[in-house]
Amino acid sequence: MDLSGKVAVVTGAGRGLGRAYAEALGAAGAAVVVNDVDAEAAAHVVEAVVAAGGRAVAEVGAVGGSEVAQRLVDTAVKEFGRLDVMVTNAGILRDRVLWKMSDEDFDAVVEVHLRGTFSCARAAALRMREQGEGGRLILISSPAGQRGNFGQTNYAAAKAGIVAMARTWAMELGRSNITVNAVVPVAATEMTKTIPVFAPILEEAERTGAPLPDWLRKDEGLGTVDDVAGLVVYLASDASAGVTGQAIGIGGDKLALWSHPKEKAVAYADGGWSADAIAASWEAGVGAEPETYGIPAPKAPTS
Repeated sequence: MDLSGKVAVVTGAGRGLGRAYAEALGAAGAAVVVNDVDAEAAAHVVEAVVAAGGRAVAEVGAVGGSEVAQRLVDTAVKEFGRLDVMVTNAGILRDRVLWKMSDEDFDAVVEVHLRGTFSCARAAALRMREQGEGGRLILISSPAGQRGNFGQTNYAAAKAGIVAMARTWAMELGRSNITVNAVVPVAATEMTKTIPVFAPILEEAERTGAPLPDWLRKDEGLGTVDDVAGLVVYLASDASAGVTGQAIGIGGDKLALWSHPKEKAVAYADGGWSADAIAASWEAGVGAEPETYGIPAPKAPTS
């Protein structure tokens, strides 16, 4: 993939997945605006991109409102002359079960993930439409947004909303040749290291440099942050011009297309449905095969 001449912004790029995206885009030839709230972390990523032969600048700030979003776009244009790719990766966690989650916990996560994605994508879309040459909006979602996850009301809601925005914006921006896709990544990060079945394996791999086992990379689709970055580079490239409105999962050795929600079972009743009629028909009718929910618990092989 050759992204020479393209300019990308990556939010939350100071570490983890965001850093992997920024470095991969830079290695493919794109100039990168590295955003993070941590100035030192952002500077380290810029140094890494430049040391590898790429071009990058840092723009420090917490995404959420329109001011930082506009500043990111303005920096791209000022430093590199244009904007072609916006990767909305920035996020925080404030995990609590429903009855313990405060307004502040909820609002903080929604502000960064959902509002931050909206404000950055809007600022980018305005610039891309003005340029008249198309562009790429790459929105980072999560399996929690597709299936729900215990203790993550705020995070799951925001990540589900991000996929819904991708589908909506794909329609709205199609005439402008701006593609919009959601990436659903799974990777070994500080968060996944807290999962008991993963923790000892990830710690051992980090300590020794040994590769992750096949069952983890294939069955769970869990690998390194670098395993995820290839999808972002592809979606930023001309090769993905016909791909839009999709939620695409990646992790380890696994690449997947998530289905859009659709009606699974349908029944009709002349004159409509009363509560009693629904109760009488539910288990043998549309409710015969209820959908699962929650991210399935990982299971290590027993032999």
